Amino acid sequence: MGAGVFMTGKYKISRGHSRILGSTVEQGGVNFAIWCPPATEMELLLFKDVDDANPDSIILKSAEYKSHYYWHVFVHGVTDRQLYGWRVKKVPDSKPGTVFDPLKVLLDPYARRIVFPQNYNRTLSRYVGSNLHFCAKSAVIDMSLYNWGREEKRPLHPMKSSIIYEMHVAGFTRNPNSGLPDNIRGTYAGIISKIDYLKSLGITAVELLPVFQFDSLDAQPGKCNYWGYSPMSFFAVHGDYASRNDIYGPIDEFRDMVKALHKAGIEVFLDVVYNHTSEGDASGPVYSYKGLDNSSYYILDPDNPEAYRNYTGCGNTVNASNPMVKQLIKDSLHFWTEDMHVDGFRFDLACVLSRDSTGQPLSDPPTTLAIDCDNRLSDVKLIAEPWDAGGLYQVGAMAGSRWREWNGQFRDDLRCFLRGDNGMISRFVNRILGSPDIYKEKYDDPQKSVNFITCHDGFTLWDLVSYNEKHNEANGEGNRDGNDYNFSYNYGVEGETADPRIRAVRLRQAKNFMLLNLMSMGTPMILMGDEVLRTQHGNNNAYCQDTEMSYLNWLPGKDAEEMLRFTKVLLSYRCRRGRKRRDSGRDFESLQEAIANNSITWHGVEPFKPDWSHTSHSIGLTVYSETRGLWYYVFINAYWEGLHIKIPSVPHGEKQKWFRVIDTYLSPPDDIYSEKDEYFPIGHNYYLGSRSILVLVAPGRQR
Repeated sequence: MGAGVFMTGKYKISRGHSRILGSTVEQGGVNFAIWCPPATEMELLLFKDVDDANPDSIILKSAEYKSHYYWHVFVHGVTDRQLYGWRVKKVPDSKPGTVFDPLKVLLDPYARRIVFPQNYNRTLSRYVGSNLHFCAKSAVIDMSLYNWGREEKRPLHPMKSSIIYEMHVAGFTRNPNSGLPDNIRGTYAGIISKIDYLKSLGITAVELLPVFQFDSLDAQPGKCNYWGYSPMSFFAVHGDYASRNDIYGPIDEFRDMVKALHKAGIEVFLDVVYNHTSEGDASGPVYSYKGLDNSSYYILDPDNPEAYRNYTGCGNTVNASNPMVKQLIKDSLHFWTEDMHVDGFRFDLACVLSRDSTGQPLSDPPTTLAIDCDNRLSDVKLIAEPWDAGGLYQVGAMAGSRWREWNGQFRDDLRCFLRGDNGMISRFVNRILGSPDIYKEKYDDPQKSVNFITCHDGFTLWDLVSYNEKHNEANGEGNRDGNDYNFSYNYGVEGETADPRIRAVRLRQAKNFMLLNLMSMGTPMILMGDEVLRTQHGNNNAYCQDTEMSYLNWLPGKDAEEMLRFTKVLLSYRCRRGRKRRDSGRDFESLQEAIANNSITWHGVEPFKPDWSHTSHSIGLTVYSETRGLWYYVFINAYWEGLHIKIPSVPHGEKQKWFRVIDTYLSPPDDIYSEKDEYFPIGHNYYLGSRSILVLVAPGRQR
C-alpha cells in the first residue's frame, strides 16, 4: 500500500482533509470531514442499507485523522449513495451541558441527504444511545451529476417589480381537486405541473415554506409537523415532498422544479430556519448538533448549562454568534444558491442571529453582517422576519443594509384601519408610503419593507374578514395556541354565513386588502390561496394540519372566482411596473413609483382638505407619474357608511377628465377594469360606497 494508506477491517483509509466539510466524492473514494472539538476519538459508520443495524465501523483515534477542531478520513473504494453516520467515541471528562454517549449515531451536519429506515421511531431518538434499527442516516451525494442545461439562468427581478407568493410545497397541490395524479400531488413535481397557474396569476417569486429536512413527527401526539419549522439539517432537502424516494430523487426533483420555475421567469425563495433545530430542549431527541458539541451549537443557560435558552418558542436557540455556527449558516446559504440555484431567503425569527452566546442582543451581530456582506450572496435577496419569540423586535433595525424586512406593522395597521379603528389615519398613511417613520435612514430605498396582510402564521385573508376570534380546537391544545391579537372582524356573524350582505362586505374588504398591499410602497407578499379566498375555518395556527384545511382549493366558488379575477388584474398592473411599454399608459402600473418619486397632494371628501383627526376613516390623494404621463386620484373609504366626495380637477389639465379604473364597491366587471377595457369617465361628484377604494387616472402633460 502507498504511504499513509491503511487497512481497517475491509476498507483502505488515508488521512483525508478538512477543506470541505461533510462527505465529498473524490477520485478513488470519498472524503469524510466533521467538526467536533471535544472528541478524542471518533467513529465513522458505513451502512449497506438504510435498515441496516450492523454497520461497518472505522475508528479514528490517531492524530493523523484530526486537524485541531476537525476529524477527517478518506475512504478508498466507496462512492456516492453510501450511507453513513458518526459516533463520538471518547471525550475528556464531561463538563455540564455536554450531551455525550459513545453508542449514539449522529447525522452529519453537512449531509446533503438524510434517509429514514422503515421503522424509524422519533420517540426512541429522544434518548442518548439508540438502536441502529431506528436511526436516520446520512448519504453521500455527488452534486456535480445533475445537468442544469445551458439555458438555466436566474430571473433576477428587481425588488421594485417583485410580487412574492408564500406557499407550502405540499399544500399547493395536495388537494384531491388539484387534478394531478396521486403520485405527484403535494410534491416538487406538482409545483412544476401548476406553473401555468402561477404565470397566469402574475407573481414573480414563490417563497417556499421550509424545505430543509424536518421530522414530520415533531408535533403534538396524534398530529404532524406540517409547516416544517423544525430542521434536522441545513443542507438536506425534505424527502417527503418528492415523488421519487430514491437517494437522488428529492434533490433532483427540487432542482427540476427550480429550473422549470426559472424558465417561466419565476424566482425561488426559501423560508429558512437557522434559529433552532428539531433537537428541542433537554427532553428532545439527539440527532446531530447536541451530540457533537452541544454548548457550541446552542445557547445554554450560563447558570444551568443543562438548560437551553429558548428565544424561539421551540425549545432551543442556535448559537449563531459562534464562529463555526456562523460558518455553517453561510455554507448552507452558499449550497442552496450555488448548487440548488435558489434566488433568495426569508430568515425565520432572524433576530436570533443578532444574539450573542449568552442570548444578549448585539449592536453589530457578526452573523447578520457577514451574510449581508458575503460576495457569494451579492445577487441574492435577503428577507428577515425581524423579531423572535424572546421579545427582541428589530423592524427597521436589522444590521446590514441589504436586508429587507417583513413589516409586521404594515400588516397590523392596515388591518386596524380597514376594520374602522380610531386613531389610525396617520399610521395607515405611513404604511402605504413605505413606512418612512420606521425606515428613516433608508428613505431612498422604498423596497426595504416587505408588505403583507396575511402569511402562513395567522388568519388567511378570508378568515381575517370572517372571524373575530381564533378557532384552533382542531390542534388539540385547547385553543391556547396561536395569536390572540388578530385585528380581524366578522361583520356580524362569526364564521361562514349565507347572508348576502355580510358576504358582500367581506369580499369587498378582501379586495381592499389586496389592492392596498399591491399599491403601497414596498415589495408585496401574498399568501397562497388568498386569491381564491382559502379558509382555515378560523384556525390561525395550522402548523399541524396536513388536511384540506391547509390545502389550496382548485375548485373555488363564485366569490372566489370573482376574487381571482380581481387579483389577476391587480397583479398584471403591478408586475409590469418598471418595464418599458410602447403606449404611454392607460393602466396604473407606475402608481407605486409615482408615490415614491413625487410629492403627494392629500384630500378629504372635499379637495385639499384631508381629515387627520382621531376619528378619521378616509383619505384621498393625487400624485403624478413622470414615466407614464398620468395623474392618479385614490380615495380610501374605511368608514362603515358611503361618502359623497368631490373629485379635484386634473392638475394642469382644465379640459382633462378622470377615468375610473377601480371601485371596489361595484360588482364585477365594473369593480376593476383590465387594460383591454374602456375606462369609465366621471365628473367631480362621486358617491363611494362604504368600506371601499376608488382609483382614477387622467392623462397629464409632462412637467
